[in-house]
Amino acid sequence: MNIYIVIPAHNEEAFLADTLQSLVDQTLQPKKLVVVDDQSSDNTAGIAKSFAENFPFIELIRTTSSDVHLPGSKIVNAFQKGLKELDKEYDVICKFDADLIFPKDYLEDLSRHFSENPKAGMVGGFCYIKEGDDWKLESLTNKDHIRGALKAYRKECFEDIGGLKPSMGWDTADELLAQYHGWEIVTDLALKVKHLRPTGFTYNKKAKWKQGEAFYKLRYGFIITSIASLKLALKKKRPVLFTDYLGGYFRALLKKSPFLVTKKEGAFIRRLRYKKMFKKLF
Repeated sequence: MNIYIVIPAHNEEAFLADTLQSLVDQTLQPKKLVVVDDQSSDNTAGIAKSFAENFPFIELIRTTSSDVHLPGSKIVNAFQKGLKELDKEYDVICKFDADLIFPKDYLEDLSRHFSENPKAGMVGGFCYIKEGDDWKLESLTNKDHIRGALKAYRKECFEDIGGLKPSMGWDTADELLAQYHGWEIVTDLALKVKHLRPTGFTYNKKAKWKQGEAFYKLRYGFIITSIASLKLALKKKRPVLFTDYLGGYFRALLKKSPFLVTKKEGAFIRRLRYKKMFKKLF
């Protein structure tokens, strides 16, 4: 199975070498791996170049997007830049972050899941963060969700969903659209990935509105947005975020921000969300 990987990177010199080393040490190596240096001011490019000189399947490219580190658009735009440099001979395309350490059998297990389940459109493990001397599950999302840091898509699924959306919420939109097209989201608790930097560490302050805006763009509607906002704020142990998320939702509503999904897709998404809510309640 041909696995291609794109790693967007911005000022990742502290982590990138560990990430790349964990990928070159895989029991099943990727066929191609592209590091997209998004105008880093540190030695990110130098580290990627060093690996590229020693491993022919690794390539470094550079891009310029924005100095503002907002969640969503910057990282997806860098990913798309890397994707354009690749051919179409992949079976699985991965978007990985540059601050992860993967277990040696990660790609082999991804390949196994995709091979054994022809309906598996996306496959992923789980991120763990270091707390003291232990690595603990980064429990910001449900066990049926694949974190944006370690996405892997079957080629046909990736094409069905139209690739990634350059907006906050892209890593939820992809899974919802995959299910809309009949694909399954497969998570594996045995695949434990070390996340070297907490999620959101470098986000600009303007990002506080972006989550609510994403709920609007996914056509959640007010009720689902309220429930999702409260749940996420409590998971992050910052109740004040609830008002920020709702503020972002109404700002997007008043601005008539463009949606990420069609009306038909939005109706499917709301039905899916309500179905999962009722399942948990009853």
